[in-house]
Amino acid sequence: MDNHCSYILMLRKTLKRRLPPMRYEHSLSVSFTCMALAMRYGTDLNQAEIAGLLHDCGKRYSDDIILKKCLKHGIPVTPQEEEALSTLHAKYGEWLAKNRYQIQDPEILSAIACHTTGKAGMSTLDKILFIADYIEPRRFKAENLPQMRALAFQDLDRTMYEILKSTLAYLKQKGGVIDPATVEAYQCFEQQMKEEEK
Repeated sequence: MDNHCSYILMLRKTLKRRLPPMRYEHSLSVSFTCMALAMRYGTDLNQAEIAGLLHDCGKRYSDDIILKKCLKHGIPVTPQEEEALSTLHAKYGEWLAKNRYQIQDPEILSAIACHTTGKAGMSTLDKILFIADYIEPRRFKAENLPQMRALAFQDLDRTMYEILKSTLAYLKQKGGVIDPATVEAYQCFEQQMKEEEK
């Protein structure tokens, strides 16, 4: 426990130095929300805390620079990601978590990598981080936030379904680029909701 606390304090100090102030505050808020959800669903608090803290560690740079860094480090970039660069910080964040912050836990790395798009077959930690990033207390833009904040502590899968559904509707309305991983994630949760309703 003492080792984990020491590591978290070191991590916070490093992130505070490297991230813009509001990005750092957001990371803290996501981390606390992850831990609250982990307590609710009986999953590992330490994993949740670290995933929340590090999820945006790649957002220290502009989208263009993140793309250059991904290419430099051999991180695969899809055509959709090149068109919607704002999602790419998740992949770069996974690389940073592993190579700069020495995170070897595959569950933490997976959660960081898919926190912007979702994916098929998400683990509990993947869902917790994705949802925490959406509902954390400093967020205010999404119209369905009050409902999602309540639902998140009742049913993770239904919350994922509702968030993905509203995200896809928003991107379609705005003519934004839709990542195939988001579509696949939505289809998985949609199928699950249909099966539960039978």
